[in-house]
Amino acid sequence: MPIVLLTLLSISVAQAADAIGFRETELPDAVGERPLHVSLWYPTSDDGPVAAAGENRVFYGVQAIRNAHPSRDLHPLVVLSHGYGGSWRNLSWLAGELVHQGYVVAAPDHPGTTTFDRRPSEAARLWERPHDLSRVIDELIGDTSLAGPIEPGRIAAIGHSLGGWTVAALAGARFSTDLFARDCKTHSSPRACALSAELGIVPGAVAELDGDLTDVRIGAVVSLDLGLARGFTPESLAALHVPALVIGAGVDIGDMPAKLESGYLAAKLPSATSSYIEIPDAMHFSFMQLCKPGAVALIEEDTPGDGIVCKDGGARGREAVHREVADRIIAFLERAIPPR
Repeated sequence: MPIVLLTLLSISVAQAADAIGFRETELPDAVGERPLHVSLWYPTSDDGPVAAAGENRVFYGVQAIRNAHPSRDLHPLVVLSHGYGGSWRNLSWLAGELVHQGYVVAAPDHPGTTTFDRRPSEAARLWERPHDLSRVIDELIGDTSLAGPIEPGRIAAIGHSLGGWTVAALAGARFSTDLFARDCKTHSSPRACALSAELGIVPGAVAELDGDLTDVRIGAVVSLDLGLARGFTPESLAALHVPALVIGAGVDIGDMPAKLESGYLAAKLPSATSSYIEIPDAMHFSFMQLCKPGAVALIEEDTPGDGIVCKDGGARGREAVHREVADRIIAFLERAIPPR
């Protein structure tokens, strides 16, 4: 075979191996009360048409092949948890980065706290959020047709905002409604405390929320500017030895300062297995997907005051913040759940 043709073939195979497959699926609940909508990104060798998954008039999506055949090789898994009022789209940019590193990525919409489902009855079942991620892990390990075979010993969880709380609880952090209520009397984190009633954080009323939400399959966690951290007991955080990367936003949006949320979490975790980074020019919403030109005005037309989700705190821009965050997460995961 001519060298030129052989070279072109090699390039083609390499590009195909790097392609991103994407699909959406529904996970039924055993009793039908909490079905989950889940988005999946995964390595594929398909070469079908590529389109921007998750794109709309405000946000950019990720180029992927919809419903592509997943790779049949074993891959590590990362589950993503969105913030309060967000959706699977919020961390889709990071999902694309991780698939190129060989990960399968799954992101459920958490019922009651997502853009598409704001039912108060579900929002008040905060303890279900970690369970949602465990259900996704169960499904992907059990059904390899969805995203390919999963390495059960290499599973990580990444969450933004309330999703950061979710993955911390999944890794073993124990929440105390009494502790949270006492802390809120000092008004240390007004935004988090203001959500107490809506999220069902009532002292002594919900045994499930104060219970153990751990999934022992989680080998690493990443928290992106989380909220509600001050309800985690210091004892449980000190005993949490799952490798953890805590990233905070240095620009406070006015009611959830990183030093009192991410900083609290990082200070209580074991120093040997955790690290804390505060990005000086990132705002809380800098961890969401890239905004299109004119996005702020479009959002303000629909929901006045929400245009802040497309604003950042410095001159670098969101794309540069994303690059730093992705590089740090990829390096962390390589150390925390290395190939065996």
